[in-house]
Amino acid sequence: MSRPLRTLSALTAAAALAACSGAPRSATSAAAGRTPAPAVDTAWTAGRLPTGARLAPAGTQVPVGNFPLAMALSPDGRWAVLLTSGWHEQALQVVDRAAGRVVQTLPQPAAFLGLAWSPDGRTIYASGGNQDVVYRYDWADGRAALRDSLPLAEPDTTSAPNPSAPGVTHTSRQTGQRYPAGLALSADGATLYVAENLADDVAVVDLASGRVLQRLPTERYPYAIAVAPDGTVYASAWGGHTVSVFEPAGGGRLRDAGRVTVGRHPAAMLLSHDATRLFVLSPSTDRVAVVDTRTRRVLTHLLDPPPAGPDEGTTPDALALSPDGTRLLVAEADANAVAAFDLAAATAGVAGARGNDQLAGRIPTAWYPAAVALRGDTLLVLNAKGMGTGPNPGRTQPGERRPLPPDQYTLGQLAGTLETIPPSWPTGLGASTARVAALNHWDRSVAPHAAYPPFEHVIYVIKENRTYDQVLGDVPEGDGDTSLVFFPRPVSPNHHALAERFGLFDRFFVNAEVSADGHNWSTAAYATDYVEKTVASNYSGRGRSYDYEGTNRGRPAPGDLDVNAPANGYLWDLAQRAGLSFRNYGEFVFREDDPDGDDAPPAYRGLKPFMDANTDPRYPGFDLGITDQVRADEWLREFRSFVSEGHLPALEVVRLPNDHTAGASAGARTPRAYMADNDLALGRIVQALSNSPFWKNTVVFVLEDDAQDGPDHVDSHRSVLMVISPYNHSGVVHRFVNTTDVIATIAEILGMQHLSQFDYYGRPLRGIWSATPDLRPYSLLHSSVPLDERNPARTALARLSERLDLRYEDSSNDDLFNHILWRAIKGDRPYPGTRRASALDVMR
Repeated sequence: MSRPLRTLSALTAAAALAACSGAPRSATSAAAGRTPAPAVDTAWTAGRLPTGARLAPAGTQVPVGNFPLAMALSPDGRWAVLLTSGWHEQALQVVDRAAGRVVQTLPQPAAFLGLAWSPDGRTIYASGGNQDVVYRYDWADGRAALRDSLPLAEPDTTSAPNPSAPGVTHTSRQTGQRYPAGLALSADGATLYVAENLADDVAVVDLASGRVLQRLPTERYPYAIAVAPDGTVYASAWGGHTVSVFEPAGGGRLRDAGRVTVGRHPAAMLLSHDATRLFVLSPSTDRVAVVDTRTRRVLTHLLDPPPAGPDEGTTPDALALSPDGTRLLVAEADANAVAAFDLAAATAGVAGARGNDQLAGRIPTAWYPAAVALRGDTLLVLNAKGMGTGPNPGRTQPGERRPLPPDQYTLGQLAGTLETIPPSWPTGLGASTARVAALNHWDRSVAPHAAYPPFEHVIYVIKENRTYDQVLGDVPEGDGDTSLVFFPRPVSPNHHALAERFGLFDRFFVNAEVSADGHNWSTAAYATDYVEKTVASNYSGRGRSYDYEGTNRGRPAPGDLDVNAPANGYLWDLAQRAGLSFRNYGEFVFREDDPDGDDAPPAYRGLKPFMDANTDPRYPGFDLGITDQVRADEWLREFRSFVSEGHLPALEVVRLPNDHTAGASAGARTPRAYMADNDLALGRIVQALSNSPFWKNTVVFVLEDDAQDGPDHVDSHRSVLMVISPYNHSGVVHRFVNTTDVIATIAEILGMQHLSQFDYYGRPLRGIWSATPDLRPYSLLHSSVPLDERNPARTALARLSERLDLRYEDSSNDDLFNHILWRAIKGDRPYPGTRRASALDVMR
């Protein structure tokens, strides 16, 4: 039987919770609780994505499903078949291009990247993700019909029919051991080649028998498959540096013919029309390797970075080639664009090519293009995140007693689009290139480092998952909705007092959707295509380990083999390059086992070399069984030593994770107690700093890694930011600021370089400082909530909480988690959901 998904619609979870509480219903309305919004600097905020970019796509959009990643056109070009890999939907979809709409959606238990037509155009093959199968569909008259599934894993002796796909059997051992990614067929259609993403090999499947004939090893995390007319098979390795080459060996089998080193973490590939060239993308280095398939050597690299700054941040992730083979089109996921390269004759392998292998221009698209195709001169682009979050006029408003739409969780709101760009696009490349630059702020002059107060030290505190309205929505000076406050002033007095004394940022947005990408955005100013393309499957319970904070498959990932690591590294790498002192408290760490079994105190190791050498081994990472007071105690112990020695590291990263909470888990601390614990720890750190000699030259930045765990009336990316120093003053800061703007500010203050295009072209916080410091120490406040307040056992909420996996951050069902939190704190008041503002009409 197929593994049940952990996702529940918001409606389902709300219904479950409604049945388990007898608390009286509150009559408080959202409108009555709202404070009028202050004037906003619309020059900074209008039409922005949380990444800071704007959208103005060149083509028309067809709305499609949740986070589509793969597209394949029918042989006649009329139909576009898509594979969605989202949090609440994974399915095969058929789009009638002429009608401009989705005409068929066939849900799958799971889906991931791989989609291919048979040579005769009568069959479609689609990856089945953690089901360890490839789904086979018959195609006729513009309709797909599921025929069967091709198992890749060894079946168990027991099996059961799949209710979502009658006639298809799933076995209990199909649990994501192989995880098919890219697919391709032999020229005769008899053999299917499968990149088994978690098994590190290519499977050769005989389609007549449905059996796996053989498996051939690749480097780690194979991604894409390309097959030449002569039967040569190529497989890229997302977690390595090579493309594996396999030659026909007879009987449908292959033999290993070696590997070609093409660059860091190769992903999508495309063969030229005559198969003499293989184009291979390296998304995290903004490069395209061009391989001569006859000599199996790299001829050149096409460079695809932003106009200036680090070569990281456009994220090329899909390819198409013009009919004459002289122009290469590259989808740029993080530039929201398609880049065009005019190829030289030697690069294209076409005598008539007249290009110079340079970027000819860019065409703006919607958010996060993940696939691209040419049909004649018409350009088709599949945008995984579509038009941003879009307006939600039918969503449930706070206090309304009607069903809540199930698309209010941040990952569930990433609705894709199929974009059609008309054939005239080549003639307007100059203007469209300028538009892409403007939309990404690449046309903005990057000023040299500005004058800041005399800061010598930065303390960077990373917390977990809260929205602005949950914590600070009751501060009357800001744009808050009091009906959405989870943790009001009595619960989080230090958060409120710090925001009121040092500045209230009511237009701060996290770049990330969830913690998997949040800890990357918060420490690297970038999230790789690996995290973006796998996080929805991980968070929806469709297999895959949490590979996003220095581990791969649950183990520390060495060096450049970490499939998720950005090429330019992290903040601590910038500190190392700048020769700055650094100390890490709990970020990117793992707990080391006690090898001697003598009950020694646990030791925490950093997961990156320089970080490990500068990590406090006594400071815990994410562990909800450890209070933030333990973390604060350890930070204070070391801080007292720094005060005694007269030396404080230039950069500290401090993790305070317990505002995550454990929901209503039986016997666990209540959500209020977790937040009170977190609040007290933060207050203790600031109080100690402000009473030390380092107060006069230190600034503290406090933010959430993401804002997924609750509602906000402006945007579900809006979150809590505090900037604390003697040079900060009270008042509301209304300007747009996001995670990477904070990193840009830290880098400027400490004289470090940049990590990606997002902090290089960021908007540092240069205008918020007073000329004269206020050196008064901060006085700690105490919550009215007991830190040991416990959830009762054997309640309906506790039983629901048993479904949550709280061993790692965000490994639980977040939709259910949000509802449990709401009911535990708000009683029977209707759950309001998460309102997302339009990406094109936002933050007024």
